[in-house]
Amino acid sequence: MSKELVGALIQLGAERGIDRTAVLRAAEESYAIALNRRHATADIHVRLDPESGAMRVFRARRVVEEVLVPGAEWTLAEARLAKPDAAVGDLIELEELDAEIGRIVAAQARQALQQRLIQIQRDLIMQSFAERAGEILTGVVMRIDRRNLVLDVGRAEAHLPATEQSQLDTFRIGENVKALLLEVRTTVRGPEILLTRTHKNFVKKLFELEVPELAAGTVEIASIAREPGSRTKIVVASKMVGLDPVGAVVGQRGSRVQAVVEDLGGEKIDIIAHTDDPAEAIGRALSPATVVSVSVDETSKSAKVVVPERSLSLAIGAGGQNARLAARLTGFRIDIASDGGSPAEPPASHSDVEA
Repeated sequence: MSKELVGALIQLGAERGIDRTAVLRAAEESYAIALNRRHATADIHVRLDPESGAMRVFRARRVVEEVLVPGAEWTLAEARLAKPDAAVGDLIELEELDAEIGRIVAAQARQALQQRLIQIQRDLIMQSFAERAGEILTGVVMRIDRRNLVLDVGRAEAHLPATEQSQLDTFRIGENVKALLLEVRTTVRGPEILLTRTHKNFVKKLFELEVPELAAGTVEIASIAREPGSRTKIVVASKMVGLDPVGAVVGQRGSRVQAVVEDLGGEKIDIIAHTDDPAEAIGRALSPATVVSVSVDETSKSAKVVVPERSLSLAIGAGGQNARLAARLTGFRIDIASDGGSPAEPPASHSDVEA
């Protein structure tokens, strides 16, 4: 291999984001594979000099008591001619093959190297995305198959399954889509970047993009509960005296929360101020319903809530959703009754609490 060819390989690797060491290692492995095929063995190794381009070829042999694989094994007596202190079981590597290889072998090596560089580039890209798990990505819709989306996220394709979209999500080819990077997983077709728009942390990250106080740490999201496509409840707390956390998250004239609502396709969002009082926290979590009283049993992590008769259905919510989200948000099992004495079926329990 010439010095110019080594330089070209290194340049090619740099263009693909592959460092010099990885390119040289890939070249050595590719030429070794081609030579091993030619010599019907698996013990040939190649070393490249990055400065001169010179190639050195070595063969490794295992020292054994009885040779069963000629060319890959040798006896102790044979080994000690090359290495006097050799012992049975040693793997001895000697430079003994001509580095000049034929045109066919060189072509095979170049083909293997090209495939290897593509695989290295793919692995590097997947690793870079794996390190960004939990971040929001913006991609362009390339393909749609029964609401399953394939997005162009820059140097790779990402998948947003229909199961990871809310009922409010509707997208078209060429449209920009924000989603949370859930994981990079291995499939039978290779690595796959999986996105989600249903995870509660997707809403959290959207707010972090819109609210500078969250990024600065002066306001934090203490708790969040969500039913995708319907409603999300968020508890926010201030880390700075005098700073209104709800006002900071909502924004002037509701601009910040409205931007998140638009990203979610119109999903309802309740922003609630944090409190250390469990009874007060439960009352706030049942917003927008009015609460008359809350009785808390810390031992059983349960609470009995009394609401006005007119607010009973609002406190429970459609299908028990409002009370269910409040239970997840606070960690308490919540029983609701009206001040007229009409009890409600317990709509939520401690088992509904999200991690």
